[in-house]
Amino acid sequence: MNSRRAFLVWGVAVLAYVLAVVQRSSLGVSGVDAQDRFGVSAAVLSTLAVVQIAVYAGLQIPVGIALDRVGPRRLVLLGAALLVAGQAVVACSPTIGPAIAGRVLVGAGDAMTFISVIRLVPMWFSGRILPQVSQWTGNLGQVGQVLSAFPFAVLLHTAGWTPAFGVAAAASLVGLLLAVVFVHNGPVPVRTDTIPLPLPHSWRGAFHTFGHALRRPGTQLGFWSHYVTQSSGTVFSLLWGVPMLRGLGYTPSEAATFLTVIVVVGFVAGPVLGVLCARFPLRRSNLVLGIVGALALVWTAVLLWPGHPPTWLLVLLVVAMGVGGPGSLIGFDFARSFNPVGSLGSANGVVNVGGFLAAFVMMFLIGTLLDVVSGATGRTVFDWENFRVALTVQYVVVGIGVGMLLHARRRTRRELHAQEGIQVGPLWVALVARLRKKAVQQ
Repeated sequence: MNSRRAFLVWGVAVLAYVLAVVQRSSLGVSGVDAQDRFGVSAAVLSTLAVVQIAVYAGLQIPVGIALDRVGPRRLVLLGAALLVAGQAVVACSPTIGPAIAGRVLVGAGDAMTFISVIRLVPMWFSGRILPQVSQWTGNLGQVGQVLSAFPFAVLLHTAGWTPAFGVAAAASLVGLLLAVVFVHNGPVPVRTDTIPLPLPHSWRGAFHTFGHALRRPGTQLGFWSHYVTQSSGTVFSLLWGVPMLRGLGYTPSEAATFLTVIVVVGFVAGPVLGVLCARFPLRRSNLVLGIVGALALVWTAVLLWPGHPPTWLLVLLVVAMGVGGPGSLIGFDFARSFNPVGSLGSANGVVNVGGFLAAFVMMFLIGTLLDVVSGATGRTVFDWENFRVALTVQYVVVGIGVGMLLHARRRTRRELHAQEGIQVGPLWVALVARLRKKAVQQ
């Protein structure tokens, strides 16, 4: 545990995740090109991303169950193979139909990668380094977004659609070959928990384990934490960010720079959040709510700004979304805290559905509203005034998630108090209790 071999296995697995993010986010920088290539409306264009994310979210629970049954190695390899096939299909697609089929394969391969890599972490690492490695896993994966924003985007605009997506497919093939050689399940067995299973090491037992994980309030708290923190940045990075910035008059390279800021901020914020989660495990939900509050505040300022919002305000927006990315990993920290190791695959699958469920709902609604508003006003689809209206759907979708998060937090705190006598509440309550205890001791 925590050995050089552990870091080697983890490093190659993270590379597989980086390449998965490249394939996932390649559509975000090619949205305008895709509309020109296929000649489709904003709503139909959103289908490319919505289908991909819907497949990703829909497969999280089956993949999580499979992780607890067969371990992460096989799923990392299968995911890489699907990513190669999916991008190859997209590269050769002359019309929107085959491209959608290719993005389905990309979504399926992507669905298997991240939670498999996260599942590897507690199999190779232990102790207080766990939250740190988990944060670095998510942050390093976002290097793929930088690669799609610059090298991929440059290749797309110079060599064209087919060569760009063909090179992306070839990169995933390299990742697949490296994973075959270096990625292995760790010394901790796939099952080490004490949950009674009807048929040990069977698919029936794996489904039974999933049921236990799903019912735990801590797993649900992780789901809603992921739902509210990741979704806004995902919508921006995967589809609507570049068209929005183009509507504000920014060039493709300038728009790509904004996406890169999100990744850079994640690198800085991730380790800080990892340390805070390790030092203050009973205050992690406050971190989540603080991040959501910051996102809501900056989005409100951007959407209400008279005319085009200034660049400094847009920078604040991408900074807030950059914090939201590693903030969503707190959801996996909840899953790890409240589930035995043997059900972590199922629990992580449940959590990872959250942000992507919210994202694909918002992607589709934003695309639909863009068409409706542009049709009513006569403005071009990607005009900023259209985005000003369409992006308000975030308040409804994320607002529902905040309400459910607060409910899950109350249930989790009651369970903690009932099982271990841990009193968790507002910070001032904890401070008053501490002062009273100190006064009695004196």
